[in-house]
This record gives sequence, C-alpha cells and structure tokens, in this order.
Amino acid sequence: MELHREYNEYRISVPKEFESVFTHFYFAENTSDILVTKILLPTYQTILLFCFGESAAISTREQTTIGIDKCMVLGPVRQAFEYTLPAGCSILVANFKGDAFFRFFGKISLEQSAKHPDELLEENCFTDLWHQLTKLNSATNQVNHILEFCRPYLQHQDSTSQLLSRFENDLLNPIKVIAEQTQQTERNIQRKQKEQFGYSLKEINRYNRFLKAIQIIEKETEKQNQVKWFTIIDQCGYYDQSQLIHDFKHFINLSPAQYLKFQQEICNPTSK
Repeated sequence: MELHREYNEYRISVPKEFESVFTHFYFAENTSDILVTKILLPTYQTILLFCFGESAAISTREQTTIGIDKCMVLGPVRQAFEYTLPAGCSILVANFKGDAFFRFFGKISLEQSAKHPDELLEENCFTDLWHQLTKLNSATNQVNHILEFCRPYLQHQDSTSQLLSRFENDLLNPIKVIAEQTQQTERNIQRKQKEQFGYSLKEINRYNRFLKAIQIIEKETEKQNQVKWFTIIDQCGYYDQSQLIHDFKHFINLSPAQYLKFQQEICNPTSK
C-alpha cells in the first residue's frame, strides 16, 4: 500500500433513526499527485455517489467508462467495477439499505445502469444538494446534511417489506413463510421483493455465500494464515472448487487466487 499512502478512506456510521435507510456512508480522497484506481466489490446495494474536486470515473468489465462530475446513482451493484480518483478528488457514497431506494424514488429500474439522480426527480434537487455539500468542511457534516435533506422524501416501509428485510432463518423459505403470514400469494411476495429491493432472493443468497467466502479470506490474511480453499468451500456451502471459482468470476471477474493477490487494490465496503 506504499503507492497509495496519500489515499484516505473510511466509513461513517448513521444514527439509529436512519439504520433502516442506509448501511453507512463511505468517504475516500486522493491527496497524492497520481491517479488512484481501486476495485469496488459488489454490494447488492444501490449507491448515491457525490464527487468533489476533479472528476472521478468508473469503468465496468465491459470497458465502459463513465465520468462523475457531481453526483450519480448506481445499482443495485451486482458486479465489481473499477473507480479512479485523480489527484485532488474526493468522493462521498451513500449506501442504501434493502428497499430504501424504492422508498425514496418508487418503481425505477436501475439494473446495470448509472443515472444522474436529478433524472429521478422532477426538480433539480441533487445538483442543488451537491452545491450545498461543497460548502461544508468535513465529510461528517456533509453526511448530516444529506440525512436532513432525505427526510421529506422518505416513505414509510410497508409491513411486507419489513418482514422481508428482517427475515434471518436460513432453514426456511422466506417467500413461503411471509406469504402465509400476510395471506398473500408467493408470486406477489416474489414480485414485491424484486420490485422494491431490486434483486431476487436467489440472487442475494448467492451473493451472501460469495461474501462469506470473502470475509473468511480477509480474516485469514489479517492473521497471516494460509488460505485453505477447501475449508472455505465447506463452510460457505459450495459444491466444489469450480463453483467457488465460478462465483468469483461472476461477481468480480477474478479467480479466488487472483483476488488474494490483488486484495490490497480492492475496496470492500462491507468491511468495518
């Protein structure tokens, strides 16, 4: 990490009042005199990204590059992408939780896309918000300002969405259980899950399995232990090594061994 010694990044937690809306905010700045490029792991969250100073850029695995001047919405982030911060650039990222993006904007599909958030509203709110944020002297103050800005737009979470977001029993089918609890059809629960959260339960279960593998790798490397791939396969519920490799290729376009090699260049927003 010597090359990026002037690249600073940290998470900012949110007050309890907003814990059902955002998982956290992420701040990064490049105070060096060189470009810094990192790989962002997928999160299955929709993110709202504000850029300050020089324009940042994101690049997909299809080699599509998008410049970010002021702000942009991405998500749900299903696959890894590269982001580049030039010298003098900083970013502040709001990570929406569960169905929170739907509660702000309603039924808007952002699958595999990036949009300026002003396109999601009739008025030019987010550009005005960006100008307000540029006048604040710390990321913490910017986060507090964003939270206050959010209040008028946020809708209450309905009871079915609450059950979907809080379901934690891995041994039961949440669609079936919640359908019985709410006296709805399973098809209706599946539709609500996809529409309001932006992904199916099958997708998120596959992602959580992959994320568990990532977390085990990170813990072992922090302890300077050798990573035991077959232990990961067993603990995460993979059938075999090829399935593990397939998931890594799907989510981050790297093999598990390549991920281990380039780990320092990868940003994991789920890590504390």
